Amino acid sequence: MYGDKKRVMLQTKRLALRPWTETDAESLYAYAKDPDIGPIAGWPAHTSVGESLDAIRNVLTGAECYAICEKDNGRAIGAIELKLNGHTDMTERDDECELGYWIGKPFWGRGYIPEAATELIRHGFEDLGMTTIWCGYYDGNSKSKRVQEKLGFTYHHTCDEVAVPLMNETRIGHTNIMTKEQWSKKQNN
Repeated sequence: MYGDKKRVMLQTKRLALRPWTETDAESLYAYAKDPDIGPIAGWPAHTSVGESLDAIRNVLTGAECYAICEKDNGRAIGAIELKLNGHTDMTERDDECELGYWIGKPFWGRGYIPEAATELIRHGFEDLGMTTIWCGYYDGNSKSKRVQEKLGFTYHHTCDEVAVPLMNETRIGHTNIMTKEQWSKKQNN
């Protein structure tokens, strides 16, 4: 159940990654209501603070799901998660996971997602013992594609018919991968 887990807080130079709390509902709604945020990632724009609160209670509850916050104010401005086995359809292995993320439009172009993802990938490989991290994006989401390229993910496959149940659609999905070995080599360069 939400709130029962003792979870870590991760930090980068500019950001704090921390568990979501119910007090984040208004901030989540402020960004998740934007039609340019959720739909391209596969979920409908939020329509109320109550819907955002429900998402905090029932969706943003993964063991490795974090609110992305600027250190200077602690306000949630996006989400990032390592979706562990049982919560992703990209793998059935306990030593593999899927990286997912989004950030509010006012924060686009600041490098926050690559910064947050770099720390979460490190956490996945070093602290959680992952051997592989998967990441994907839907056709047309060029921002997410660029983030994955910057992070060092490599192309794995494309699926022409990916069900997107929350949007009641089928899309083209591109899947990328990063192994611990690839990540380690990048750290040593």
